[in-house]
Amino acid sequence: MATPSAPASVRRVRAISANVSARPTGLSREILALIGGGVAAAILWGIAALEYVRKVTFVLRPGEALGANPAIDFMVLGLLAFLGPYGFLATAAQHRIARIEDRLPDFLRDVAEAGRFGMTLPDAIVVASTGRYGLLTSEIQKMASQIEWGVPVATALRLFEERVPTPLTQRVVSIVTRANEAGGNVADVLAMVAHDTRESQLNEQSRKISMLTYVTVIYIAFFVFLVTIYIMAAVFLPQMIKAGQGIATSSLAGAGVVTLNFAFVPILFLAFLVAVIVHAVGDGIMAGVLYNGKVAEGLQHATIMLAVGWLIMRFVVTIPGA
Repeated sequence: MATPSAPASVRRVRAISANVSARPTGLSREILALIGGGVAAAILWGIAALEYVRKVTFVLRPGEALGANPAIDFMVLGLLAFLGPYGFLATAAQHRIARIEDRLPDFLRDVAEAGRFGMTLPDAIVVASTGRYGLLTSEIQKMASQIEWGVPVATALRLFEERVPTPLTQRVVSIVTRANEAGGNVADVLAMVAHDTRESQLNEQSRKISMLTYVTVIYIAFFVFLVTIYIMAAVFLPQMIKAGQGIATSSLAGAGVVTLNFAFVPILFLAFLVAVIVHAVGDGIMAGVLYNGKVAEGLQHATIMLAVGWLIMRFVVTIPGA
C-alpha cells in the first residue's frame, strides 16, 4: 500500500502508471456523433412527414408550394445530420491512425540499430526516444520515461499499446514482447518487423493511388449527371413547354394531330431529385470503400455529394412549369 514516506522515484512510477492507465471508458466521439446525428435525423424526418401531409407550412425555397419537394428537403437534411458528423469524425480518426502507424517502422528500425550496438531492449527504446516520429513522439517519450523510472519493458509496451490502440501497434507490440520474453537477438526481430510493416504500408499506399482513379471517375460521373439535369432544365424542357403551349393555342389543338403534355415536367424533376439523392449516397459509399476499404470514408464522400447535389437541384436548377 502506498504511503506518504515512499521514495520519490516510486511515487513517480506509480503516478505515471496511474495517469497512463486512466483511459476514458465512455463512448467515443464517433459513436456520440452517430447517436446525436440519429436523434437530429429522426426529428428532421418527422418534420418531413408533417410537410408531406401539409401539417407544417415551412418551406426552404421561398414561394414554393407545399408537398413532396419541401418534405424531401427535410429528408435530405436528416440524412446529412445522420451521415455527416459520424463520417467526418470517423474518417479523421482513421487518418490519425494512419499518420501514427506511418512512423512506427522508423521507430522500430532505430530501436533495432541501437540493439545491434549491444544495448538491451529497454536501453534501446530510451535511446531511440530522442528521435522525432510525428504523432508518435510524445507517446514514445512517455514509454521511455516509464522505463527510466523502473517500469518493466513489457509493462511499458503494454501501456504504449493502450495509449495507441491501432491494429498495427497492437500487432507490433505483441511480436516485440514475445521476442523479448523468448530471448535471443531482439534487434533482428525488430528489423524484420520494421521491414514487413513498411512493405505493408507501401502496398496500401499503392492500392490507394490505383483506386484514386476510380474515385475520380465516380465524382466526374456524378457531376456530369448534375450538369445534364441543369442543361435540360435551362434549355431543352422550356422549349418543349413553349411548343406544347403553342400547339394548345393553335388551330391544331382540337384536330387530334399532336399534343405535348407538359404538366408532368415538375414530376419529372422530382424524379431527378430523388435520383440525385440515391446516386449521391450510393456513389459516395462506393468511393470510400474503393479508396480506403472503410464505410466511414464512404459516408464522408456521400455527405459531400448529397449536400452539393441537393443544393444545386433545389436552389440552382429552376424547374420549368413549376
